[in-house]
Amino acid sequence: MIRVVLVDDQALFRAGIRMVVDSQPDLEVVGEAADGREALAVVRAARPDVVLMDIRMPVMDGLAATAELLGDPDPPRVVMLTTFDLDEAAARAIRGGASGFLLKDADPEFLLAAIRTVHAGSAVIAASATRDLFARFAEAAPRPVPPAYGELTEREREIFALAARGLSNAEIAAREYLSEATVKTHISRILTKLALRDRVQLVVFAFEHGLA
Repeated sequence: MIRVVLVDDQALFRAGIRMVVDSQPDLEVVGEAADGREALAVVRAARPDVVLMDIRMPVMDGLAATAELLGDPDPPRVVMLTTFDLDEAAARAIRGGASGFLLKDADPEFLLAAIRTVHAGSAVIAASATRDLFARFAEAAPRPVPPAYGELTEREREIFALAARGLSNAEIAAREYLSEATVKTHISRILTKLALRDRVQLVVFAFEHGLA
C-alpha cells in the first residue's frame, strides 16, 4: 500500500484528490494539511511514502515545508502541485530535492500514475515537461562537471545519458537490449556514485553540468 499525504489550502481540492486516490486498492490517503506548517506535523506523524505538496499556501509555503521535510531522516518523496507548467518555484523545489511536479488540473489517471511512478522510482513524472522546465530555468553557464562523474563506467554514462532524457527503465531496457533489472542496477549505482536521491535529481544534475 502506497501511503499519501495531501497538502493544499483548498479543502475542496483536497477532497477531490482524496476521492481519486482512495478509489485505488494500492493507494491510501493517510493525512491532509492546509498549509506547510501543518504539513510538517502531519507528515512526521503519518510517515507517508509520497506527499502531494501545493507550492503556494499561507503560513508556510510548499517550498519551505519541502525543504524542512527533506532534511528529515528517511524523508518521503515530495511531488509539487502547481497551476502552470513553467513554474520557476517548481524548478527551485526540484533542485532542492522534490521528486517532480504535477499540474493541478492533471487528469485523475495521470495523477495516479505519477504517485506510483515516483514511489517506484523507475521513471520521471512528465519527463518532457520536466526537461522543458529546466531548459527554461537552467543557469546561464553550466557548472564544472564534478569528479564523481568521471567514476562512472562507459556503460553507466550511456545509461545516465538516456535517463537524463527522461527515459524510463523499460524504455532504456528496450533501447539497449538489457533487462529492466539490469537497468535498475545501473541506475542505482549511478545515483550512489553521484550522491543523487532519485531520477529527477539525475535530470537536474545533467542540466546543471551541461550533460543534458
